[in-house]
Formats: sequence, structure tokens, C-alpha cells
Amino acid sequence: MQSPHENWTLVTEFVLASFTGIQEAWLPLFGFFLIMYLLTLMENGILVLVVATGKRLHTPMYFFLIHLSFLDIWYTSLTVPKMLAGFGYPAGQRISYSACLTQLYLFTFLGSTECFLLAAMAYDRYVAICIPLRYQEIVDQNTCLILAIGSWLTGFLTPVLPVYFMSQLTFCGPNVIDHFFCDASPLLILSCTDISLKESVDFLVSLFVLLISSSVIITSYVHIIITVLRINSSVGRQRAFSTCTAHLMVVAVFYGTLFFMYVRIKVTSSINLNKVVSVFYAIVTPVLNPLIYSLRNTEVKAALCRIIFKKKPVVM
Repeated sequence: MQSPHENWTLVTEFVLASFTGIQEAWLPLFGFFLIMYLLTLMENGILVLVVATGKRLHTPMYFFLIHLSFLDIWYTSLTVPKMLAGFGYPAGQRISYSACLTQLYLFTFLGSTECFLLAAMAYDRYVAICIPLRYQEIVDQNTCLILAIGSWLTGFLTPVLPVYFMSQLTFCGPNVIDHFFCDASPLLILSCTDISLKESVDFLVSLFVLLISSSVIITSYVHIIITVLRINSSVGRQRAFSTCTAHLMVVAVFYGTLFFMYVRIKVTSSINLNKVVSVFYAIVTPVLNPLIYSLRNTEVKAALCRIIFKKKPVVM
């Protein structure tokens, strides 16, 4: 790392430019992101309530879905409220240096945790389809707790090195982050010092997280496909595949955007493209997750209907 030059003025706060430059369209964008955020809170909150109150849904699959719903709520709450607060202000939204690094740490932590939770869910589907007779024995309550705690703990430790190396960089101006949150790529562009080591650390850590979690998912689904193809009944094959379709859809969307954003050695020059992709996985995906995973599931629909249309006791 290069030491700060004596004439440099060190940056103590940043300005999140967000979507400045399109002032004439800020109101529709504000409305869109506000609706998406409220939908995220409502959908994931309803899912947690339905699973918690529905005894038939107290299974490993829905246990992991509750964790995913909590994670999605925190994921969007970390970025969207501050982004909304900065809409309509040409100067952007100010954020202190320490708060920026904290946001970067928490965002990386939650994103990494989601990768490992999706891998745990893939393992659950593998045991349910490939070893159904031993499912309750293998994926018991202790196993679910170990997988969930392991996902959160590993996700929490993932940003330690990347954020440490980010904190060792010097920022001496300009201090405008051309993004709606403190992400690594737009921050590195503002650094006055050599960022090659930091880029390599980011690449290796991101590659480690994505390859480990995606390897578990791919291995699980290879075994699932082989098992399903051996089923003689077409109805049985369709039923087995239907339990995995939602998970595969979310995995494809989530991992596709993450590989594009973070498994790169060099900082991309297309900031606008980064913003679009970031909006997709940080704001749109948390809205789609409960719809794809559960609200289209007949068991969840039935549990939701029981809550809504539950008969009240008649007062005599």
C-alpha cells in the first residue's frame, strides 16, 4: 500500500450520487423503489407469519425460507431507505467514511449468507428426492440449525478481509460515489492509492464464496436429475422436478448477477450497467423470492387462506 502524500486532503465522508442526473424522472423512480421496498417488507413478513403459524409448514424447506425472508428484509433495508431519502437532491446523500465501510461490510455479509443458504436448500432438496427414506433422519432439527448457523457465520466472516483492505486505501477526493450504496467497485475508482491488491482479494474471496456454494448446488442437482430420470412414472418425475423449479429459478437469477458483479479482477467502467444489475439483485430479487418460492406453493396458499378466513368465535 502507498502511504498518503503530505499534500493530500483525506476524505472523511462520501456523497452517494444515486440516480442524480435524471432529476426530471426522480418522482416516478422514487415511487417505483418505494413500492418495491414496501412489497418486500409485506411479502416476506407474510411468509414468515404463515410459516410460523402453520404447523404443516414446520419442515426444513420452510425453515430455510424463513431465514431467507429475514435476510431479504435486512438486505433491502440496508440500502433502499437511504437511497429514497436522497431522491430529488442534486447534491446526493452524504454518508460518513465509517458508515460507508459498515454498509459495505453488512451488504457483503448478507449477500454471502444468501449464497450459503441457497446451497443449504439445495442439499435439503437432494436428500428429500435422492434419499427420501432417510430424509427425516439426515435433515433433522440439529442439521437444520447447523446449516443455518454455518451459513450466517460464514457469511459474517466473508467480508473481513475485503473490508480490511478497503480500509487501508487512501481516499483524497473526489468523494462522489456514483452508486446508490457503498459498493466495492465505485469505491475503488475513488482511491488515490494502488488498488491491485484489493482487487485481487475481492476477486479471490468472491470466487471462493460463489464456487463453494454453487458447487454444492450443482452437485446436488446433478444427483437430483439422475434420480428423477430413473423414475418410471412421468407424473412422479414432474412432481419431483416441481419441488425444485422455484429454487433453480432464484439461484439462476441471483448467481448470474453476482458472478457478473463481483468475480472480476478489474473494476468495470460501465457504472450505469453496475447500477442496473445492483438494482436487480438488491431490490428486485427480494421482491420475487417469496413469490417464486412460496406464495405460488399450494401449501403456503392453503395456510394463508386459513389465517385470512379463520372463523371467529360467535359471541352469544
